[in-house]
Amino acid sequence: QVQLVESGGGLVQAGGSLRLSCAVSGIIFSINTMGWYRQAPGKQRELVATITMFGNTNYAESAKGRFTISRDTAKNTVYLQMNNLKPEDTAVYYCNVFQSPAAWGQGTQVTVSS
Repeated sequence: QVQLVESGGGLVQAGGSLRLSCAVSGIIFSINTMGWYRQAPGKQRELVATITMFGNTNYAESAKGRFTISRDTAKNTVYLQMNNLKPEDTAVYYCNVFQSPAAWGQGTQVTVSS
């Protein structure tokens, strides 16, 4: 089955940066569009960014200009580079297969202090 293992979160001050990683197994990673999602306390999970097999990307308005999604097919890994972080970016971040989401991984906590 699909396994998703997120890492790279942490505590950072506003304006700082983090790079999240998601190791993917159990699917043909190279042909799937992957997405990063986040869920803040008391809120629904939301889509942050997607990347297709061709490297085409899309971002939520809140992420545009600050976040960059990328993928390494050789490593079956998708990344999310987050710059100029804001307190409102505080959330648990998850990755998943965009078209047909699998069981969610444990996520990685990102906390941005003001």
